[in-house]
This record gives sequence, C-alpha cells and structure tokens, in this order.
Amino acid sequence: MVTSKEFGFYNGYKCQLFTLTNENGMTVRLTNLGATIVGIDVPDRNGNFADIVLGYDDLDGYVNGTTFQGAVVGRFANRIGKGKMTIGGKEYQLALNENGVAHLHGGVFGYHKRVWTIDAVTDNSVTFGYVSPDGEENYPGTLKIAVTYTLSENNALTLNYKAVSDAETAINLTNHAYYNLAGQGNGTICDHVVQIFADKYTPVDEELIPVGEDMPVEGTPFDLRQPTRIGDSIDSGALPTGFDNNFVLSDKAGEEKTAAIVYEETSGRVMTVKTNLPDIQLYVGGMLNIVGKGGKECPKLSGFCLESQFSPDAPNRPWLPSCIFKAGEEYNFTTTFEFSVR
Repeated sequence: MVTSKEFGFYNGYKCQLFTLTNENGMTVRLTNLGATIVGIDVPDRNGNFADIVLGYDDLDGYVNGTTFQGAVVGRFANRIGKGKMTIGGKEYQLALNENGVAHLHGGVFGYHKRVWTIDAVTDNSVTFGYVSPDGEENYPGTLKIAVTYTLSENNALTLNYKAVSDAETAINLTNHAYYNLAGQGNGTICDHVVQIFADKYTPVDEELIPVGEDMPVEGTPFDLRQPTRIGDSIDSGALPTGFDNNFVLSDKAGEEKTAAIVYEETSGRVMTVKTNLPDIQLYVGGMLNIVGKGGKECPKLSGFCLESQFSPDAPNRPWLPSCIFKAGEEYNFTTTFEFSVR
C-alpha cells in the first residue's frame, strides 16, 4: 500500500511525503525532494518497530541540511580529485565543493537539493524522475533519470536507478541514507557488526582521493570479510574517525552479489545489502552532528552509510569498471536492502 500527503514547498515546488507499507507492517517514507528516504520502520526480534534511518521531522531539515540525509546524490556520487575529468578528449572542470580540492556528490547544487517529478506510483513502489540539463554543474549531456523504490513483502527495499544521456558523460548515482539499526537517535553505531564481501579496498590520501591501485584488504583494518565490530578500528587507533572508504565487490559492473551484512545485537536487526554495482562505500558518520527526528541528537558515529557505486574518482581511473556512458547508452543498476532479525 502507498499513501501520500503534502510535505511542504521548496523554491515554489510542492513536495510530497509517500508512505509504503507491506503486510508485515514495515514502512518506508520517501519525499521527492532529493528522491529521499525519510524513514524506514522495521521490527526488532521482539516485534517492536523503530525508525532506523536518520533524518528530519520536516522538509526544512532536508532543505537546510548539509549531510545528504537519505538523498540520491549525483551526477557523480563520491569524489573526483581536483574536480577534473576528461570525456571524449575534452577536459571538464567541476566545482571544488569539498575543501576546495575535490568535487563531491555532484557539486554545489546536486540532485539531493532538486525537487524530482513523481513519475509513477503503484501499490508497492514510487518512481521519481529528474532531468539534469547539459552543462548543469558543468557535466556534459542532458541526463534523464528515474529512481524507483519498491517495498517487497519479505521486508526488502529495492532501489533501481535508470538514466540515459544525449551525450557521453559520467554517471554514478547512489543513495546516502544513514542507518542505525538500534533506531535513529539511539547512540552510536560502534557496536554494530559489519561484514563486507570485498577482497580489495581503495587507498586514499588525506583528502580521501584514491591513490594508486586498489589493494588487498588482508592484514589491514579494511578486512571486513568476517563479521567485525565497527568500533574496533576506532578504539585501537587504526582508524581514529572510523571508515569512509570504498570496497571493491567485483571487477565488472552488472553482476549482482551480496555486498554487506550489518547486525545490531540489542535489537537483533540485520540489514543485508545486495547490488550489481562494482563497489560500495562504508561511511560511519565521522562528521555527523545533527538534531534529528523527534529532537534526538545525532552526533558523529551515530549512523552508517553503505553506498553502492562506481569507484571514487572513477573518471580518472580508466582501468576500473567505467562510469562513462555514451549517448543513448542506458545506466541501469539496482541495490536492495533486506531487513531481518536474529
């Protein structure tokens, strides 16, 4: 079942709040500002529901927020070093909107701040659309995008990203929801146990821009192939601010695999992430500091993101799966978040 109501106005455009509910009582709330996940209510092992997505009570929070809460980001999610990329022999200079040295999540006014159209609503899905014009944030090509959220009866939320451009361009879309499986506003995620099925990770410099080749995780703090407490690397001093790193799932795009499993012991909630994108970013909110829903404070380390994607700085790493799509070539990828309990 899908219901909707008015959520407010931004720049003269009406924003709606959609609620998807399945037969198990799981609910997903979405808004067309940024094609954003506003909330997800799932049960714990005792059948008690909680909202596990960080965010805000009203539209103004999303309008004024700076941490991409729940939104679809693009045209290129993650970072491009020095904001430079070459497509079709032409160099493009993108906005340096992160510390003046990198292009982050699509630039100064990315997709997370756009009011998307409502293209389709079914009994268990909502599709949002956005047309990114040629030259927006200096990306080449007019890009037509559709993102569909589908809630299944087995407590899975599937995100399908489709896009096509009229000129060769870089495309890398992801969702930037922050999760806390104990419930949003209920402490840090340091005791969450994470497992990421990746044999390699992407080394980065102090500005989080990739340097050199991807490296084996074995023998490093990035070896999460076995269930690992998120806070271990923080407590040991190996990663003082925690993870904000890319993990390599596959050497090609289009192959679906289980990317990650996260478990929270007190609630028993489990989140399993599956995707056919080649990489996934684990970010544990080391720079978070918001007042969230219900007035609950969400300081650093109070939520984690698992962002399926192409590699950061992919336009400048041509030996990896390519994020460059030719005119008329469809970008079509899917990520599913499955929720269960132990």
